Amino acid sequence: MFDNKQIQARSQIKSVTYLAVVVNIVLFFLKISIGLLTGSISLIADGVHSLSDVTTDFGVIIGVRLAAKEPDHSHPYGHGRAETFSALFIALVLLLVGASIVYYAAAGIAKNDVFKPHYSILIAAIISLVLKELLYWITKLAAVKYHSAALYANAWHHRSDALSSIAVLIGFITLKLGYHYGDHLAGIAVGLIIILVAIQIISQCFGELAERAVDEQTAQHIKSIINSNPQIKQWHKLRTRTIAREIFLDLHILVDRQLNVVQAHEIAENLENALHQQLNRPVNITVHIEPDIPELRK
Repeated sequence: MFDNKQIQARSQIKSVTYLAVVVNIVLFFLKISIGLLTGSISLIADGVHSLSDVTTDFGVIIGVRLAAKEPDHSHPYGHGRAETFSALFIALVLLLVGASIVYYAAAGIAKNDVFKPHYSILIAAIISLVLKELLYWITKLAAVKYHSAALYANAWHHRSDALSSIAVLIGFITLKLGYHYGDHLAGIAVGLIIILVAIQIISQCFGELAERAVDEQTAQHIKSIINSNPQIKQWHKLRTRTIAREIFLDLHILVDRQLNVVQAHEIAENLENALHQQLNRPVNITVHIEPDIPELRK
């Protein structure tokens, strides 16, 4: 069951990401071509952003592939951290993209760069906005379902590209209204939003690298599963941590002191099976069995 969950998750993550690669390559050529022809700084920046999306798409694929490697002598807990580092890589690319957009937009204001609002810019921006917003939701749904930090970061990369397209639209409208720097100011606003998103993702990655416990909702779900087993008289020392999509969990359970080793083992095994079945992500479980005696009760 554990392996099936992992295989299904990896397959879905790759499918979603390969779809994103195709869309991003098409959008890159569309935006760069029109941006260079019209002189739109924000559309050129948007095109570069789409190219960076291709880079992060492959970052996700590589991260998932490395994380799928079987545990070995040097990595007995597996290679799940590779996916975390993949998410961190994407966040750093986002940070660079955001800073670059802010820089070039500000430089355009300083140089008094102005261009004419061609309708081809409007068409390209609308196409990009629709496609990237769709990619954002497709990728985010898969990220939430399979608890993939890398995929979640990449979903926000798609969303930031959609925001860039909104900036292009704002710039186009303001130019039509006679304000020459709307394109640049919109680009600066988008760049700052992208930087904030990157910082948030980096913070989440560091939390995982620092052995952060599972979220409160998952923790409560785990506790309810344990409490639903009437053969467990009491439990304590529950500890959790996450490595990419996997949960690592250990706890102590108290069982009837009259049980033999085989019976006590069956209780622990039943608990492990219940956790595997009821949690929607892979879980590695270590159960320490103790006799139900007063001195061991907490």
